[in-house]
Amino acid sequence: MFEEGSRLKAELGSENVFDFTLGNPIAEPPPEVKARLQALVASPAPGSHRYMPNAGLADAREKIAAYLCGQSGLEFTARHIVMTAGAGGALNVIIKALCDPGDEVVMLAPYFAEYLFYADNHQAVAVVVQTDEKFQPVPSLLEQVIGPKTRMVLLNSPNNPSGAVYSEKSLKKIGEILEGKSRLTGRAIYLVMDEPYRKLMYDGAKAPSVFRSLRSVISATSHSKDLNLPGERIGYIAVHPEIDGLSSIIDAMTLSNRILGFVNAPALFQRVVSDLQDITCDMTEYSMNRATLVEGLGKIGYQVVCPDGGFYLFPKSPIEDDVRFVAELKKNNVLVVPGAGFGRAGHFRIAFCCENSVCHRALPAFEKAFMSVK
Repeated sequence: MFEEGSRLKAELGSENVFDFTLGNPIAEPPPEVKARLQALVASPAPGSHRYMPNAGLADAREKIAAYLCGQSGLEFTARHIVMTAGAGGALNVIIKALCDPGDEVVMLAPYFAEYLFYADNHQAVAVVVQTDEKFQPVPSLLEQVIGPKTRMVLLNSPNNPSGAVYSEKSLKKIGEILEGKSRLTGRAIYLVMDEPYRKLMYDGAKAPSVFRSLRSVISATSHSKDLNLPGERIGYIAVHPEIDGLSSIIDAMTLSNRILGFVNAPALFQRVVSDLQDITCDMTEYSMNRATLVEGLGKIGYQVVCPDGGFYLFPKSPIEDDVRFVAELKKNNVLVVPGAGFGRAGHFRIAFCCENSVCHRALPAFEKAFMSVK
């Protein structure tokens, strides 16, 4: 997707291509990131670039634990944190540490497309459950697929690609289901929450803490989106302080961090982000883009669920074949991603982490494509 967008921009001029394919924020990191970087470079501590414990720098983990204490009301310490190479690295570490070959990873569709590959990396089996028309969990459907081989339920809220945010009530209901199924099967079933968009919320709302839903919770996050640092690959795993088998889980994840080839998360950016846990990128342009696209696409005739978080829209394709419609959009120099890749055919994803002018200028092309298939 990245390469195709670059090719078309070189051929037609970037102003003539409306690229909504990747969640690659166009905005620069908040000024606090630059200030922290400059301070670290100006006065480097001796040994700043040496190896460290594979779970990460103790000081960085302590600061993140203190932040999570305030967010959740639980007693997090450095022991409950593993610094990782982004959320993708975190999820691979979690699956490697917890899954035996043949174990099942249950995920809700639409899901981030690479989840299937993460499960396959470690010989786990992906089990997909659909959400409702507003992309919210349907607990009864989830309950039906959880069985003796289920090792974890992998959620993503705010969701990529839909922008849906799962409510505290939904998370608690899922927690109740997992607790009951764990007792029934006699093995632990973990709730794993992928939440790199957790701080990207609209209208003053806050995403609920998953740690309040049950004890067998593990969170994976990154600062790719909330600090606009996707290329730095920095994130962390947080394990519920009251989870059963804590020491074994942390030890397995720490070893997995190393043997998967990450060794440890980047040292410099561990120091940067650990001091910026209360900082979030400016949401002003994302909010403008959301309004522009939801209103503009709605007037054209697209069916769009307004996202509560993140920077994605997941409209319904005006024809059943979303891949063919995405090709039609491409003829009009609009680049998006078909919903089939996210486990929800008949939709397509728009990543609106771009300048607001791009959203406005793209609307006539969206209209032309829509009318061409009607």
